[in-house]
Amino acid sequence: MHEPVSGLLYAIYYPVLAAVGIPANMVAIVALSRGKCGLSECITRYLVGMAVADLLVIITGVVLNRIVGIYFPGSYMSTTPICSLKIVLIYASRDISVWLTVAFTFDRFLAICCQKLKRKYCTKELATAVVRMVFILGCLQNIPWYFKFEPLYVIDEVPWYCHTKSTFYTAPLWIIYSSFNCIATPFLPFFLILLPNALTVRCIVVANRSRKALRHKNNRENPKDPELENRRKSIILLFTISGSFILLWMTFTVHFVYYRVTNTYAYTGYDDPVYILQEVGYMLLLLSCCTNTCIYSATQRMFREEVKNVLKYPLTRVVQLFK
Repeated sequence: MHEPVSGLLYAIYYPVLAAVGIPANMVAIVALSRGKCGLSECITRYLVGMAVADLLVIITGVVLNRIVGIYFPGSYMSTTPICSLKIVLIYASRDISVWLTVAFTFDRFLAICCQKLKRKYCTKELATAVVRMVFILGCLQNIPWYFKFEPLYVIDEVPWYCHTKSTFYTAPLWIIYSSFNCIATPFLPFFLILLPNALTVRCIVVANRSRKALRHKNNRENPKDPELENRRKSIILLFTISGSFILLWMTFTVHFVYYRVTNTYAYTGYDDPVYILQEVGYMLLLLSCCTNTCIYSATQRMFREEVKNVLKYPLTRVVQLFK
């Protein structure tokens, strides 16, 4: 059982996260799938994939893991096989969400900075293939997590709960696999998101300077330039995405490095700073996987209009039935 303060925090935070994240991502999936948001089919493929992955993160990591654990302790979801499978699904959906963010970042980098490669690689066919590949690899990569656990205890030959095997912290293969997974998510995505975004921003800044010089040379009377304004918004969006991802994943990363370096695998209690660091990191990680679609899409005016249409549709249908 959690102590009162942490238990109350969990009881509030995770239901609110699920109550907001599930309908938000479902609406985003429907709105984007209609193809009326003013986005290219390539971008739409990535955003739909990200919304699906984020929805799976909330269902597995928030609902099935945290909420069920808080409100339904001792249910069949706590048996060792189900618990182990649940962990695999949590890690898989999390990794898929992160790597789709990376894939979309590269796609936008090619579209903005590499015009010669844009027609070849920024296509709906390639985007669909990439999304499918990320989902498949994300699932396959995390299968070994199923074998990380052993029953905490056995009652009437039924294994209960997931207890990490002691060999997980000492066996070379487990150490290599665990380190590889942390490098794959989030260390490598940090680099693969920051570098293309930095190059994209540099490309936009250089283009803006050239455009300003050309406008000054032509003595345009209108000081406002829609093109420059769109580029400015692009820079803000890129920095928002990079900053959000890094800040929300930083606590989880710090905890991983700390417990590997210090071999801290047990806690003295719920007020243990390392335990608090772990839980805060996990809470922010789940929040990060639920914000990608909002950051990318909610800034688009036509997307907001389409969301309004999706929300109005059920009411419109009901009104039509009674006419």
